[in-house]
Amino acid sequence: MTASKRASPRSLGSDLAKIAAHVIQPEEYDELPELTDDMLARETINKGGRPRSENPKKLISIRLPEAVIQKWRATGPGWQTRMAEKLSRVVPR
Repeated sequence: MTASKRASPRSLGSDLAKIAAHVIQPEEYDELPELTDDMLARETINKGGRPRSENPKKLISIRLPEAVIQKWRATGPGWQTRMAEKLSRVVPR
């Protein structure tokens, strides 16, 4: 085991069974604030995720000799990115 990993997963510190069994009572609704038009006007929708790229990459399949692949892999992590950069500098005739 590595030092960076914990021996057991962290606990949430909550009694999840108790929370799942809770039934909301009518008086609990009084604690909720009233939604106003001003609140609704300020709302924004966050879809999350990454912003769309202006120049997205496209997946293709290409067959290369095993020796070529091994030479690129031997250059270490990021070899596919370096290969793509090198290919992008070559202008087809």
